[in-house]
Amino acid sequence: MLKWGVLAIALAMGGNAAAQQRETVDLDMVGRIRQEAFHRSQVMATFSHLTERIGPRLTNSPAMAEANRWSRGKFTEWGLVNVHDDAFDAFGRGWVFSNANVEMIAPRVAPLYALPKAWTPGTPGTVEGEVMKVDIKKLADLEQYKGKLAGRILLLNDARDYARATQSDSHRHDEAGLAELQVFAVPGEVADAQAERRRKATEYLEKQALTRATNAFFAEQGVLATISISGWDNGIIRVGGGGSRKAGEPVGVPELAMMAEHYNPLVRAVEQKQAVKLRVNVDARFTDTQDQPGYNTLAEIRGSSKADEIVMLGAHLDSWHTGTGAADNAAGVAVMMEAMRILKAVGAKPRRTIRVALWSGEEQGLVGSQAYVGRHFARYPEPADPAQQALPASMREPTGALQRRRDYDKLSVYFNMDNGSGRFRGIYAQENLAAVPIFEAWLAPFHDVGARTVATRNTGSTDHIAFDRVGLPGFQFIQDRLDYFTNVHHSNLDTWDHAEPEDLKQAAAIVAAFAYNAAMREEKMPRKPLLAP
Repeated sequence: MLKWGVLAIALAMGGNAAAQQRETVDLDMVGRIRQEAFHRSQVMATFSHLTERIGPRLTNSPAMAEANRWSRGKFTEWGLVNVHDDAFDAFGRGWVFSNANVEMIAPRVAPLYALPKAWTPGTPGTVEGEVMKVDIKKLADLEQYKGKLAGRILLLNDARDYARATQSDSHRHDEAGLAELQVFAVPGEVADAQAERRRKATEYLEKQALTRATNAFFAEQGVLATISISGWDNGIIRVGGGGSRKAGEPVGVPELAMMAEHYNPLVRAVEQKQAVKLRVNVDARFTDTQDQPGYNTLAEIRGSSKADEIVMLGAHLDSWHTGTGAADNAAGVAVMMEAMRILKAVGAKPRRTIRVALWSGEEQGLVGSQAYVGRHFARYPEPADPAQQALPASMREPTGALQRRRDYDKLSVYFNMDNGSGRFRGIYAQENLAAVPIFEAWLAPFHDVGARTVATRNTGSTDHIAFDRVGLPGFQFIQDRLDYFTNVHHSNLDTWDHAEPEDLKQAAAIVAAFAYNAAMREEKMPRKPLLAP
């Protein structure tokens, strides 16, 4: 029977019919959420402050500390409770840069565009040196350069053919694309998947060993600086970390990434035996002498009859350092903060506690969310194998039985946003088939704003994986890609202007509704079977 403001939504599409009949959606509350989200939104004010007042938020940098402080203040202002920073151990040192100048001074004079890699040292003022190209792919390759590198500026990569665009930079899902997302690809053999994980782990460890050795070697040999080619063309500088954030490890020499169209001519000139000379000045520094903990920021709307049970939503607050961390991931943070503000503004009284987490260290391997899940919910035993210990927790193979913490059975669900600022088109069910009809019911009131797809497939690479890998329901939304993977991801173009305000409003409404629905339903969200390690 229909009741005022509450609709039992039965869908004709796939899924369990009984579950569909049971799932209720409070349309009165969803309507209030939509009104607040669409007509009184503050999502762009939050987004703008994070990107244009605070700026890039590298984990443990002063800007990241300011972002933690500011977000705590907003949560308190909005009436949330249990607002605090949650520390995780010894992430590493903070680092900042304020300026980088590179000029070619021979065989001609020209400005070049390059930016430093995070956690690499600056130059001692302006330095000048002749350019030399090196080819180092394994440890043995270092020997041939011994005694030949003093005072040089090194090119680390080959020139790359220019990739002329064959499709639009910005992309929105069409019906065909959304239909394709609903096709589940049956995985290959378990042994093949394990072999692939081990291959990636071996590759990671070999790369780390080569990086440490190369950092020390270049510093010992008196190299002035190194330059790598940006991963993308069209003047975009895509850059992450170099050196080392860990105290006591070699940080090497100043490292920069240069736009491809400036890097390629340097390689060609060197290969033509021209004497190429550069002038470089990088103002970069570590802000700590010893490793420091990282901090996640958390806040809650306290529940009522089921207050000990938890619905979580989150996004990573940290970013890389060359843009302003807009799409990756101020967009997700602004949406999750706005969802909490909306719920307080409409007077929501959830049965379960709704908790928001703004993670740190995501860009270095889901460090903050993995640490939080391990302390509060569940973790696998620490590996005894030194090789496994050297891997980020997100890459380790499970060792032994899962160790459940006190709150493991209290968590209902976690929702994440981290695929840019594009409009929500639905949600990945992460192979949790029992969740499919529930999500279909929750999405029904948002079909008119473009969100209607529930894909059974998995999606990875961000903080919901910290929950999913220990058997907890963790989900990521399907989003329009816009130009996330063509222009802005980890690049200097990750700025305010690439965001879509209307999309962020739509996303905040959906997150608020999903969190409220999860907090109000009689049962916690269903869990899929936990695969044996």
